[in-house]
Amino acid sequence: MKTTVVRPLDLGEAEVKRWRDLQLSDRDLMNPFLAPEFTLGVGTFRDDVRVAVIEDGPDVVAFFPYERAALGVAHPVGFGLTDLQGIVAPPDLALDAKLLLRSCKLNVWDFDHLIAAQRTFEPFHKVRRVEPVMDLSEGFAAFEAEMKKAAPKSHKTIRYKERKLGRDVGELRYVFSCDDPAELRRLMDLKSEQYTRTGRTDRFAKPWIVELLKHFHETGFGVLSVLYAGDEMVSAHFGLRNANVMAGWFPAYDTRFGKYSTGMIGHLRLAEGCADNGITEIAMGRGGKEFKEGFKGREIAIAEGRVSRPTLGAGLHWARTTPLNKARGAVLDNPALYKRADRVLKTYARLRGRTK
Repeated sequence: MKTTVVRPLDLGEAEVKRWRDLQLSDRDLMNPFLAPEFTLGVGTFRDDVRVAVIEDGPDVVAFFPYERAALGVAHPVGFGLTDLQGIVAPPDLALDAKLLLRSCKLNVWDFDHLIAAQRTFEPFHKVRRVEPVMDLSEGFAAFEAEMKKAAPKSHKTIRYKERKLGRDVGELRYVFSCDDPAELRRLMDLKSEQYTRTGRTDRFAKPWIVELLKHFHETGFGVLSVLYAGDEMVSAHFGLRNANVMAGWFPAYDTRFGKYSTGMIGHLRLAEGCADNGITEIAMGRGGKEFKEGFKGREIAIAEGRVSRPTLGAGLHWARTTPLNKARGAVLDNPALYKRADRVLKTYARLRGRTK
């Protein structure tokens, strides 16, 4: 085995084609976060992105994309923004993970949304969870029929509020792929308001993330979907598309219309729009949103953990991050704690707003 580390933009056409071919070896590798477009996009705006190209004789057998930080610590590309991570390789490939890190001159690789089935990193799992996926392979009518069975009350409520929204505010119109940059800016503004309102860190306060979304929107890798009531944008979603797979990424809604559950209406309209445009599944990401149970058709097993080599840098990183990761994991795994933490963050956001 030979490992060569390069910057994403130094990958040649043949290597990018091989990357795409390797994705076809496992349905979960088709997730947009594992597509070359994602790594190339992030690498355009960040200088710390690298790709390990792994060869066995004359053949490239795997790609290992990562972000390199201080002390030889690495994370998946777009860490904190991605809902699926891993090495792009056939599912039966098992590499020596610590040897891989040494070949990349890394001390640590942290992951929190790793495809759990990947054999290379299986010994290093600390926690396993699942990520829900909407199954649209049989079309929207079949998907909706299953949803009615799995969550009849939720489905009935969504459709009732959808009709009421149309009566009270204006005729509904859904645009699956909107190419207007002003509408993308509006989505980011709505999302920033949500982050502030709920006490979360505003992702769009970082200019490189704003530019990344613009880049994906312009190149067609990102899909902006908008629900209008009359002339009003009431909800929107920005996701990533790779072939027939959509990764849910940034949903947002206008709080003025919150009583109509426009976010839920938007999710159902997104499913319909995806099915009509050749998308067979939507990866929804993990998290404590109970509504996802009614939408999901299957699950992807994901893992959180760390590969580390016995170095000083790895020890310092462990001491700094392990307590925080354990606390965050406990909250995510306990619905009651998740709701309590959510309330605390919202209260903090309200108090912070009063002191400004």
